[in-house]
Amino acid sequence: MPSITNPPIDPTIRQHARENRHHQSPVEAKLWKVLRNHNVDGRKFRRQHPIGPYIVDFYCHKARLVVELDGRSHDAQMAYDAARTAWLESQGCRVIRFSNMQVMQDVVSVVEGIRLACEERPSP
Repeated sequence: MPSITNPPIDPTIRQHARENRHHQSPVEAKLWKVLRNHNVDGRKFRRQHPIGPYIVDFYCHKARLVVELDGRSHDAQMAYDAARTAWLESQGCRVIRFSNMQVMQDVVSVVEGIRLACEERPSP
């Protein structure tokens, strides 16, 4: 399995990620409240984390797990999301997606799905 390389992050992407962290959606805030502070089996998650040319919603480096939240806007960009997922997977990441509705209606099940995905990807 390829390992994630750490290419330099474009300063514009890094700044955009910072701005995203300060202007998170209600759905992101709800999931972040659970993921932050090592609350999922002691794993550290980052939010709005730059990886290469992309900013992912949530990332656990130890499990190399990317968690993406998809709202209605993602329906119109399925080809972009597929290419983005393929690139992230080529870098050694696993990408899982949840709809905004899933998070808002049943955050406990979403977190359980994230926890199980972390267990499937033990630390290298």
